Amino acid sequence: MLMGSKKCRHIIWVTFFLSCISRFFAQPTNNSSFDPDSLDDIFRCYAFDEVSRHLTGILYNVSLPANFSGMELSFVRLRTRKFWQNGANFSYFRIPPGNLPVPFVVRFYLVYQNLGNWSNVYYKVPNYTFIAPVVGLVLYNASHSSPIRLDVGANRDPILVQFPWISFPENKNVTLQCARFDANGSFELTEMTLPNACVARNDGHFTIVAPPSLPPPPSPSPVKRKKDGIWKLWVLGFGLGILGMIMVALFGFLTYKFLKRRRMGKMERQSERNEALETTWIGRSKMPSATGIRTQPTIENEYVP
Repeated sequence: MLMGSKKCRHIIWVTFFLSCISRFFAQPTNNSSFDPDSLDDIFRCYAFDEVSRHLTGILYNVSLPANFSGMELSFVRLRTRKFWQNGANFSYFRIPPGNLPVPFVVRFYLVYQNLGNWSNVYYKVPNYTFIAPVVGLVLYNASHSSPIRLDVGANRDPILVQFPWISFPENKNVTLQCARFDANGSFELTEMTLPNACVARNDGHFTIVAPPSLPPPPSPSPVKRKKDGIWKLWVLGFGLGILGMIMVALFGFLTYKFLKRRRMGKMERQSERNEALETTWIGRSKMPSATGIRTQPTIENEYVP
């Protein structure tokens, strides 16, 4: 078991429980959003707990639970020396050689995220429409007990973020822009100089945006909404099941106390019937009494001096 796994599971379950409660009782609105920093923490926990031993240079795809359906998560462990010499081609990120993690560590993790149709739920760019899903590149040191988020500074050539899945009508005379989101929720817009790609000088979360005249990307599918409805029923059924178990336990306890008291009363009445005592009146009170019996004295012999 990895160090820090218990803490990660606590973060996941607490966040998951609060998310279920808020999603069950909250009214659906167009402005609802979730915290992207909490999502990064959950993804880090799933990535670190995926296997008991991470091999350097091997790309791991993480299986996410149903409530993260539509998202993708993968990670790879790298040595800093190899990273400096060869760079990294990680999913749709191209990091050229000559870059180092900041602060410097011997080994670190590259975590890739693709939020899919949930991009505009976790991230917002006012007055712009998302043309591509938000993808993230996050670095962490290789310590599971005290994970620290790292930065990558592009000292030579910049980082290339590719979006091969976007579809944009060629006859639309609209200037696309690259959006980069920081951990504090702020964002930065830059001109898109390469087709279906953005250029960056650091890690983070990226997407392509355009003025709102373009149609927005599809919202979560009806199948997902159906799954959400089924999930709400599961949460409600789980709560009713717990309440029912508590009621059954309470009813059993009260029944046990009642039967015990009834048995004790029966035993007391039986003992009173077995001991037939005479009664006598003392003043105005009727009280039980027993006949006094004593041994009569007898003379041992008839000799009298």
